[in-house]
Amino acid sequence: MTASGLPRRFGHSRLVRSFAVAGVAAIALPLFGATTASAAPATPTAATTSAAAAGAATVYPDNLDGWIRESLSVMAQHGIPGSYDSIHRNILRESSGNPQAINLWDSNAVAGTPSKGLLQVIDPTFRAYHVPGTVFDPFDPVANIAAACNYAADRYGSIDNVFGAY
Repeated sequence: MTASGLPRRFGHSRLVRSFAVAGVAAIALPLFGATTASAAPATPTAATTSAAAAGAATVYPDNLDGWIRESLSVMAQHGIPGSYDSIHRNILRESSGNPQAINLWDSNAVAGTPSKGLLQVIDPTFRAYHVPGTVFDPFDPVANIAAACNYAADRYGSIDNVFGAY
């Protein structure tokens, strides 16, 4: 879930949220044959120009690159170390980039706490290392990355030091 309360998987929540902050109404309807909804670029108005001047929030793409970059921004605000390359490497090993990944076969799953999300975090670890400013959902890509990196920083010094299952 995003801060707006909509699940991130709908892909348009950040775009709509950024327009809502700028005071611009946004309706995104797919065209015939389109597989996703998107909005045409808005023409700058006094409201959007003043919002940009006031430091409007950065909008990240709703994909693996955007999730990592947004996580790095959140992590920097909380002093959590980690690099793009290390996060990306660990995500590809743990979930192949699928934010809905869940491991139903390992020892954690057998014990009743399956690993979830991009970096395969179990619920007790997610709760203990959740980073304020992210939603409380282990399947949320940004929340999962930030919590996993927070855990890795506590246990290994940084996600940069993780080269296998952790």
